[in-house]
Amino acid sequence: MTRADVKFAPYIFIAPFFVLFAIFGAFPLVYTGWVSLHDWHLIGEHTFVGFGNYSTLFADPDFWNPLRNTVGIFVLATVPQLLMALAIANLLNRKIRARTFFRMGVLIPNVTSVAAVGIVFGQLFARDVGLVNYVITRLGLDAVDWQANTWSSWIAIAVMVDWRWTGYNTLILLGAMQAIPKDLFESASLDGAKPWQQFWRITVPLLRPTLVFTVVISTIGGLQLFTEPVIFGNGRMLGGTLGQFQTVTMYMYETAFQRFQYGYGAAIAWALFGLIVIFSLINLLLVRRAAR
Repeated sequence: MTRADVKFAPYIFIAPFFVLFAIFGAFPLVYTGWVSLHDWHLIGEHTFVGFGNYSTLFADPDFWNPLRNTVGIFVLATVPQLLMALAIANLLNRKIRARTFFRMGVLIPNVTSVAAVGIVFGQLFARDVGLVNYVITRLGLDAVDWQANTWSSWIAIAVMVDWRWTGYNTLILLGAMQAIPKDLFESASLDGAKPWQQFWRITVPLLRPTLVFTVVISTIGGLQLFTEPVIFGNGRMLGGTLGQFQTVTMYMYETAFQRFQYGYGAAIAWALFGLIVIFSLINLLLVRRAAR
């Protein structure tokens, strides 16, 4: 092997990823930004309007409503999801019977088709024949029209998201827990530390890099929420009669592919990109501070 081979071989090995990313990742992102600066239609001229689409967007109440819905569903879904994943991972890290079975079982919701999940949960939260309302009425409470109100629709969609993604985050956190040296826990036990003290003072601080990863990934997925609310709303992009659960991605799809306002839709996409970056940085700082 020559000196040139040793020098350039690593770059050749990693080149396919960067080439594919440039074609399918970077170029579409940059091109979408270029489209967002135009009054862009499928047929006809593309008029350059600068940041006019963004000015219109931030003054558009039809954009702020989906943004509020997206952030609300994101908070309702992500916070319980990560807390449950951390608790379940801690339980599965202990010596329990059929531990392998339960570890495999938590991943089953994640490999289930999201369309099937949406249809099943849509039936569970149906107003007249849904199982959830049946249980509520048996308890002596009034049935809830889950799609008619903002908070009820947020809760239904958040439950759907949590059921599907909690197991995924659980296995990631479990893998990180198993990498923690057992000697630390044995020393803590000899010093009289109780299990909950070991968890908060040893496990959680050492999980900080993994917690950051799961929080960032959950943030990206939560703010891009699309399929679950679409199926919950029977395939309509309006997100209910008054847009009570329409997300930003649904509004972007409606604008670009139903109204054919591609420039305005591209501006929505870039606004969502900026929102994801901001929330990811905020969550990154919060997790790092909390896990110290």
